[in-house]
Amino acid sequence: MNVSPLKENILKKIRKALSHSTPLPFPQSEGNQPLYAPLDQEPEVEFAEQFTKLQGKFIYCINLQEFAFQLSSLIKKQDWKRVFCLEDKLIASASSQLADRLVKTDLSNCDVSITGCEYLVARTGSIVMSAAQSSGRSASVYAPIHICIAYTSQIVYDIKDALQSVKEKYGNNTPSLITFATGPSRTADIEKTLVVGVHGPKEVYLFLVEE
Repeated sequence: MNVSPLKENILKKIRKALSHSTPLPFPQSEGNQPLYAPLDQEPEVEFAEQFTKLQGKFIYCINLQEFAFQLSSLIKKQDWKRVFCLEDKLIASASSQLADRLVKTDLSNCDVSITGCEYLVARTGSIVMSAAQSSGRSASVYAPIHICIAYTSQIVYDIKDALQSVKEKYGNNTPSLITFATGPSRTADIEKTLVVGVHGPKEVYLFLVEE
């Protein structure tokens, strides 16, 4: 097959280029370096700061006894009558104090829902939840107030760390839904007006329990 001089010239340039390696002009852009600087404080503190910036309400508990007291006190102070929770183990230490308020049905008519989470992302102040939790897809969305209970061992630095941890936890049985909730539900800032609680909870509480 005859090759035109022009085409042969192009092929020679390609062969020459392939025979000599060329250093990357921007090596930092290849994903081989961390995108964000390491934390300069404890991850618990970083998460609390980022979470509260997003209008989340953060409560730190030094142990389960303090958690039980803080949770029951909050619910009684706010006078929430119907508290939806499917994860009994989350509130075992406080259930006796809240027995007359806890329900497992009719989520849409509840004052508040309580769920656990998969992980907390310190850098963004996000709560990571999945369909694999017994509370399912809806418990953190349909009630006007969401209370999430987490432990210090569930804090990771970044979103990629959370996704990797979920992958390691579930292996080939990856949950059908993984949700990153970052503060209360809100609309876009249109004409300098921000509306909270339109497509989800208007308030989010995070109880972080020290293990």
